[in-house]
Amino acid sequence: MQYSVGVEYALHCLVYLIDVPSKESVGIKDLAEFQGLSETFLSKVFGKLSKAGIVSSVPGVKGGYRLSKSPEDISFWDVVEAVEGPKSIFQCKNIKENGYLYREGCCSAPSFCTINLVMLSAEEKMRDDLRSKTLSWLNEELNRVLPKQIRDDTRKFFSKSSI
Repeated sequence: MQYSVGVEYALHCLVYLIDVPSKESVGIKDLAEFQGLSETFLSKVFGKLSKAGIVSSVPGVKGGYRLSKSPEDISFWDVVEAVEGPKSIFQCKNIKENGYLYREGCCSAPSFCTINLVMLSAEEKMRDDLRSKTLSWLNEELNRVLPKQIRDDTRKFFSKSSI
């Protein structure tokens, strides 16, 4: 299973919105320009984030998007689920029932699928890990691992574009 690149772009863009003053917003055009991708693509991603209540849109010429919640309250899983939807990674087709013994009607095994149970348990562990990481955590981590100049230049880009 692979998450779409929309998840990565969403997380990057959401971090940029952290420092935007609460009464201001950043336009899709600026976010797309900074990331080097199309406004159309990013608009679709932000439509999903908006529908999930992660961002809110500000209408008008100087409109754009801003966080709807505190960065501490937005987890990686919230973003993944908003962009990708709530479907499970593993889709059990219960193929054991196509096996020889089940076709011949000589066996009656329990209806649960052990493979599905293991896969669902693994997915839940991954979700728990993604739930434990927030935008606030990501922002702090980026401050730790990226050169200060890059973080400062990023903040300057978005503060100048929102003026």
